[in-house]
Amino acid sequence: MNEEKLKILIVEDSKLNQEILRRILEKNYTIILAENGAEALETVKTEHPDLILLDLILPGIDGFDVLTELKKCDSTHSIPIIIISGRSNPDDEVKGLKLGAVDYITKPFNEIVVQARIDTQVRILKQIRIIEEFGFIDTLTNIPNRRQFDQLLIREWNRAKRENLPISILMIDVDHFKMYNDTNGHQQGDVALQTVAGTIASSLKRKTDIAARWGGEEFSVLLPNTAIDGAMQVAEDIRKNIEAASIPCSADDTYHNVTISIGVAQMLPDETTTIANLILQADKALYKAKDTGRNRAYAAEAGE
Repeated sequence: MNEEKLKILIVEDSKLNQEILRRILEKNYTIILAENGAEALETVKTEHPDLILLDLILPGIDGFDVLTELKKCDSTHSIPIIIISGRSNPDDEVKGLKLGAVDYITKPFNEIVVQARIDTQVRILKQIRIIEEFGFIDTLTNIPNRRQFDQLLIREWNRAKRENLPISILMIDVDHFKMYNDTNGHQQGDVALQTVAGTIASSLKRKTDIAARWGGEEFSVLLPNTAIDGAMQVAEDIRKNIEAASIPCSADDTYHNVTISIGVAQMLPDETTTIANLILQADKALYKAKDTGRNRAYAAEAGE
C-alpha cells in the first residue's frame, strides 16, 4: 500500500510562484494553495496541512502576523512553517525564526534547494511523529497507553463540559489473570493480553471511542457523548467478544479462552464533578462485577 502523501500549504499571492513551487513539489506531496493571510488561516482549519510555505509579503495580513497566529493556536503551533521571501534580509530571517519558523527560503526559487530544505523538514517531522507515537502506544498490545488515555480523557471531558454532553468510561480487568500466567507462563500471558487488546479495540464502532491499556491486565475504554445505557451495550459487546475469542498457544497448537470483568461509569461533567470521580466510580463498578461472579459488566449507580 502506498504511503499517503503529506500535505503542504503554499501561502503565496503570486500565481507564477505558486506554479513553480507546485511543479517542484507535487510529485511527492499533496499541494494546497492560499493567496492571502486570511485565506491561509481558514485553510489550515479545514485542510490540516503537515507543513506550510509562507510568503512574508501578502495582501491584508502579512506573513509575520499569520506566523504569529498559527503559533498561538494549540491545534496549529506544531506545524512546521518555512518562510519564503523575495527579500534576502537577515533581519527578516531572524524575526521569522524567533517567531517559530523552521527555515527560510529566498526567491527566485532554486529547485534543488527548495526540495532539499522541504525534504529535511519532512524527515524531521516524521521522526517526531514516530517518537510521539511510541510515547503514546503500549509496546506489547499496540494500543494507546495510560498516558495517551489520560490526555484524551481530559480533552473529551472538557468538550463534554462545554457542550453539556455525557461521557462514559469502562474499566476492564482480565479474570484470574495471575492464575493464567502461572499456569501457562508469562510469554503465553503476553499473547493473551495482545488478544484481549485487539478484541476490545475491534469491538468499538466509532472512531471517537478509544481503547487503552491501563496497566498490567487492566484496560480502559473512553466513550465520548455516551450515556450509561449505550456504555453498557458497548461493555456487553466487548465481554461477549472476549469470551468467544480464541488465544493461540504456541506450545501445543491449542487455543485458550479468558473472560473479563467490566466496570461502567457515566457522568455529565459540570462544576461539581471531576475526572477522578468518574474513574473512581468505574473502579468501584469493576470491583462489583468481580464480587458478583466475574465475566460480567456492572454499571455504577448514581452516588456510588
